[in-house]
Amino acid sequence: MTAVPTGHRHPSNPVLSLKDAALGFGDRVLWDNLTLDVCAGEFLAVLGPNGSGKTSLLKTILGQQALDTGSIRFDGHAVRRGDRRIGYIPQQKLIPGGTPMRGRDLVALGVNGHRFGLPVSRGAERRQVDALLESVGASGYADEPVGNLSGGEQQRLRVGQALAGDPRMLLCDEPLLSLDLQHQRGVSELIDRRRRDHGTPVVFVTHDVNPVLGMVDRILYLAGGQFREGTPDEVLRSEVLTELYGTPVDVLRTGGRVVVVGIPDSETHHHHHGHGEN
Repeated sequence: MTAVPTGHRHPSNPVLSLKDAALGFGDRVLWDNLTLDVCAGEFLAVLGPNGSGKTSLLKTILGQQALDTGSIRFDGHAVRRGDRRIGYIPQQKLIPGGTPMRGRDLVALGVNGHRFGLPVSRGAERRQVDALLESVGASGYADEPVGNLSGGEQQRLRVGQALAGDPRMLLCDEPLLSLDLQHQRGVSELIDRRRRDHGTPVVFVTHDVNPVLGMVDRILYLAGGQFREGTPDEVLRSEVLTELYGTPVDVLRTGGRVVVVGIPDSETHHHHHGHGEN
């Protein structure tokens, strides 16, 4: 696949397309009338407080949750569950010590998932796993038990697993959660390199946009059943978030970082763009 420069879009042929999409939970609207195209090479960050429908959006793209109204298409066709052309990187959750699996076994699940827990012995599969391990900088601990690895090391392996199917699109659900700044940077750069080298669009759900701010083309901000979409400079503005939340919100920029102040108390502990906050 040819490389697609950052921000280079093909609006007439989007990889992902939502039209007049709506989704609710019980009697609560998560989002409504959402029309969105994501094109090759784009990095879309999805922001918003807990309960705003960020993870639900990923579930609809994965075919795990149906829209209430509207349509969603991936690569020109209706989404379907289990599409290996969509790579998925979940939230970082530590695998406990004593788990009988090596680093390479975790990556191998993306190559041949039905052989869970068994060593990859076939030559072609082993070469593919080795190449994936090398691509995410995990060759040095490929044969270590995953439970002995740090959160950042485990997350690199999950990126390798997500890339195993040579995905047409990458979905990332808070992939930097609980990682220190060094590992946040490393994992973010792996994802961004895939986007740059292969034109693989990225949909990146996060509570803190700062680690990826320099990579982001557009932001989809969900809050209170509404949304705003645009470039970071268009969306991360005091007047835009004030309108979205219905209460005064200040957006401050300092040292290349974005800090949001004034989000309602019930949502503050869920959602910050400030340094090191969850």
